[in-house]
Amino acid sequence: MPASSPSSAAHLWVAGSDAPEKPELNLGFLPLSDAASLIVAATQGFGEPHGLTLHLHRQPSWSALRDNLLGGRLDAAHSLYGLVYGIQLGLGGAPATDMAVLMGLAQNGQSINLARSLALAGVRDIASFVARVRDPRAQPLTLAHTFPTGTHIFWLYYWLAAQGIHPLRDVRTVLVPPPQMPEHLAAGRVDGYCVGEPWGAAAVAGEQGFTLTTSQAIWPDHPEKVLTCTRAFTERYPNTARALIRTLLDASRFIEENPENRASTAQLISGAAYVNAEPALVAERFLGRYQDGLDHQWEDAHPLAFHRHGAVNPPYLSDGLWFLTQFRRWGLLREEPDYLAIAEAVQCTALYRDAATSLGLEVPATRRHSVLLDGRAWDGSDPAGYARSFDLHALADQ
Repeated sequence: MPASSPSSAAHLWVAGSDAPEKPELNLGFLPLSDAASLIVAATQGFGEPHGLTLHLHRQPSWSALRDNLLGGRLDAAHSLYGLVYGIQLGLGGAPATDMAVLMGLAQNGQSINLARSLALAGVRDIASFVARVRDPRAQPLTLAHTFPTGTHIFWLYYWLAAQGIHPLRDVRTVLVPPPQMPEHLAAGRVDGYCVGEPWGAAAVAGEQGFTLTTSQAIWPDHPEKVLTCTRAFTERYPNTARALIRTLLDASRFIEENPENRASTAQLISGAAYVNAEPALVAERFLGRYQDGLDHQWEDAHPLAFHRHGAVNPPYLSDGLWFLTQFRRWGLLREEPDYLAIAEAVQCTALYRDAATSLGLEVPATRRHSVLLDGRAWDGSDPAGYARSFDLHALADQ
């Protein structure tokens, strides 16, 4: 991948009051395709015009990333959206800490995958999967996700519930770090999993499993990974935070500037220091080309996205609010939270607006309208009502 940098001299930071207070940053990421903008930014010099030097640190699991972020060994990180809110609220094994979502890094690009043994037993589509779960003679299926307050647990829960399957009663769920998912599937320790790429594609390529559905089929253009740091970091280093947002916006825009950039990015991130997977394995779904392992293939209408002319990157209040509704729906929150106050404290809408407008990007409204696979509309206007509106939830057990 050829080195690249922002094309406009107007991007250069001004020495003095606008200069980053902390010019060298340690950034954490997991080996996933949706970490691409961090990898591109750090390795291709995108931080230099903004006065930043970026050092990448691959993490073995989301819990390790969380602990290193809170312990100060990482300044900022590629993160699961829900992980940030879990830390904010003291859920998932860490003390409550004020957090910041600086920007969105990616939308779409996750998948629910099942073991080849299930396909051989006749589970080849959603209807046969539901029938297998409901079979009173069969053992409950064990399905893996990546973190207790992450995104994959909620894509999995939402999808199961939309099929009339109660995720807390009708199946078993376990936590597995993303790169270990195919190994667990092959060993029979799990029957399926929800994960980011390329670890869904890996099960298909290794003939260990097949892809039953994608996360973008659950929610087209859904929020996925974000750039996060502690709130204390943004308060101590506001110029640095803005510079980091600008840097990642430049890198995200570069990836989607043309097909050649996207292809070369897939090649870059497949390297041993990053995703550590065969380039062809990373490239297919990174480029929006899907095979499900059951002889179906398609060009996805909502592939993994990093920029989309700026639509991916704002820290939308409605995105943060949605994860809070799912915390409440599935019993992670035992009482009604102050939804809006929490989201406004975490989503760095003003910092993002400053950074984006300085690059000439339009900043959309802080709430966006979406329709999920069950036909439910979401815009963040009534989070409490939305959380309680579902037929399947954990609230009746409280």
